[in-house]
Amino acid sequence: MKIVFIFTCVFLFCSNIGFGQYYPDQDWERKSPQSLQINEVLLDSAVSIASQYENAVDRDLRIAILEAFSREPDFEILGETKERSGPAGLVIKDGYIVAEWGDIERVDMTFSVAKSYLSTVAGLALDRQLIHSLNDKAHEYVWDGTFDGLHNQKITWEHLLTQSSDWSGQQFGLFDWADRPPGEGSIDDWRARPLYEPGTHYKYNDVRVNVLAYALLQVWRKTLPQVLKEEIMDPIGASTTWRWLGYRNSYVNVDGLQMQSVSGGGHFGGGIFINTLDHARFGLLFLRQGKWEDKQLISENWVESIQNSSRANPDYGYLWWNNSQESWEGVSKTVYYAAGFGGNYIIVDEANDMLVVTRWIDNSKIDDVMRLLQKAVE
Repeated sequence: MKIVFIFTCVFLFCSNIGFGQYYPDQDWERKSPQSLQINEVLLDSAVSIASQYENAVDRDLRIAILEAFSREPDFEILGETKERSGPAGLVIKDGYIVAEWGDIERVDMTFSVAKSYLSTVAGLALDRQLIHSLNDKAHEYVWDGTFDGLHNQKITWEHLLTQSSDWSGQQFGLFDWADRPPGEGSIDDWRARPLYEPGTHYKYNDVRVNVLAYALLQVWRKTLPQVLKEEIMDPIGASTTWRWLGYRNSYVNVDGLQMQSVSGGGHFGGGIFINTLDHARFGLLFLRQGKWEDKQLISENWVESIQNSSRANPDYGYLWWNNSQESWEGVSKTVYYAAGFGGNYIIVDEANDMLVVTRWIDNSKIDDVMRLLQKAVE
C-alpha cells in the first residue's frame, strides 16, 4: 500500500513539472481521435468547416493587400509578398496531431500573426534583462530620435506591446496617421488630430508595431530573425524554411553593420513567411508554458502576461488576442490566440491541452470551429 502511494505521488509530481508530456521531434506523431477520447464526428465537422470555408481575399496577395489598404494616403507595398495557398491547418491534442487539412508544409505569408512572434522577442529581452521593466520609457533605450518629443517620450514598452502608445511620426517613409485612417475627414484632419495619452487608447497600427520591432533591434543589436531562430525556432525543431522580412528601405546601421528592421505584419508586405507545422511548434511552446522538453525557452511569467487584458482593450494583451469578453461566443474565455489578415490563426486552449492552427479560413467561421472542437474534447 505504501509503495503504491509513493508511486502515485511521484507520478503526480512528474506530471506537474511536465515529465511525460509529448514533444515532437523531426517527425510529428499522429494519433487517432478515438485513442484520445475525442468525438470524431464533431472533430470532422470542425475540420470540414475550416477546410471548405476559404477566406475571400485574393490568392494573389499583392492584389489582396491593395484591395484592403489602398485607400491609405500614398500606400505602397514595400516588402516581399507571396501568392497564397488554400485552407490548411492542424488540430493538436495532448501534443499529438489528431487532424490536418491542406498543405501543411507550404510556406505562406502570415500577416499579423507575426505580431505574436515579435511579442516573443520582447519577452525574451525582458527575461534576459535587456529590458529591465515594461514600464520603462522606450526613449531610455533608443535615443536616436525615434522617441523624441513630449508625447513620444512618455511611451513605455508596455504601451508599444498593447498598441496603445499613439506614437506619432514617420518610419521608413510610413506615417502613423496614414495607417488605417478614419473613414471620415481628410489628410489634414488626420495629421492634426490631438494625440491620446499613451496607454489610454487602443489603435491597431502597423507603423507603430514596426517602431517596436526597430526598438527591439536596437536593444538586441542583432537581427530579430536571428534572435528568434537561436532562442526559439531551432530549439523547438522548426524547419529551415521560415523567413522574417522587413522592407526594401528598412535597413539600418547597427554597430557598423547593415541590418534589416523587420515588420510586424504583411500590411506593406514582408513579415513572417512560414509553414503550418512550424506555426504549430511555436503554439505548442506556449501551450506548454514556454517550456520545450526540459528547457524553459521563455519564462512562464511571460506566457501568463501575454494573456492578460490591457487597459485600453480587454480583448488584447501583449500582441496576442484573448477571448475574455467572449467575442467568440460559446468558446472558453481562457482561450488566447495570434491572428492575421486573411484568416490566419494560432489558437491556444490550455484548459483542453489543445492547439489549433488555421490558414486562410473565413474569419466568420473560426468561432464555429472552436465551439465544435471544444465540444469534441469534453
